[in-house]
Amino acid sequence: MHILQQKLLALSSEVNLASLGLRKLGQLIGESHPQKVKHHLEQLEKKGLLVVNAKKNTITPARPLRTKTANLFTLPILGTANCGPADIFAEENFEGYLKVSPATIGRRKAEGLFVIKAVGDSMNRAKNLDGGPIQNGDYVIIDSARRAPSNGDYVLSVIDETANIKRFYRNGADREIALVSESSLPIEPIYIDVSDATNYLVNGQVVKVIKRPKI
Repeated sequence: MHILQQKLLALSSEVNLASLGLRKLGQLIGESHPQKVKHHLEQLEKKGLLVVNAKKNTITPARPLRTKTANLFTLPILGTANCGPADIFAEENFEGYLKVSPATIGRRKAEGLFVIKAVGDSMNRAKNLDGGPIQNGDYVIIDSARRAPSNGDYVLSVIDETANIKRFYRNGADREIALVSESSLPIEPIYIDVSDATNYLVNGQVVKVIKRPKI
């Protein structure tokens, strides 16, 4: 998913986007061209991730669907994220839905949840994740409402339009964030200054890993 769409989706959980206008939205997400903001809003609506109500003048996040037959959550798959060196661009492509039972994710509601496919092996020794370490090809469920991580949390972040899944650390006396791999491979941490909001965005916290069947 494009970084501007990521920012708009995250912002939609905090405020009615329709109340701000395109120029104000652009200022908040770092885009100076209103038509580009409009384009990405339309793309999010087409993907079923935002609901636009012209009569009420609201643009709000879509609620995850439930199947009528099995009482399942239907979570959107929003592309891939790198679990290796940060060199794979965040995908703009909406890839469909993953159906999961509420018991699988330990929740009665699925607002704010979406799915990313993992690419790479930098988190293949992560020990503290529900569902186990993240292997190449696994589905990773992200809670977009949890974008203020604590030390040791596993997060999905976007750096210069590159999506990645790492473990988050920040020294309280330091302005530096470290995004750390837990891997069988020798992968160095990524260091980010906390002031660099333009090029760095936390999209949410990892809440569950679902293993793809070995065929």
